Amino acid sequence: MAQNTATNKDAEAAVERIRELNEQILEFGKKAGTSFLEAYETNLKSFAEYQDKLADSSQVEWVSSIARAQANFTREVSAAYAASARELLK
Repeated sequence: MAQNTATNKDAEAAVERIRELNEQILEFGKKAGTSFLEAYETNLKSFAEYQDKLADSSQVEWVSSIARAQANFTREVSAAYAASARELLK
């Protein structure tokens, strides 16, 4: 009977250690996901800025309009994606 009690305590301790490890893994995953998301968002903002510069440097009006529309689209889509992803990472 004493051996069963010791075995149960060992099993409970092992379960608790596994639970703590799982929580640490989940927290690390959230931090890594947030870091990736911030880098991705920064990259898309830079890309949109480049599209704006392309629009500014073009001497053809329709090319400027398309490049500026693409830059705005990139910003809007990246903002929506980032907001949704941040919500999931909470």
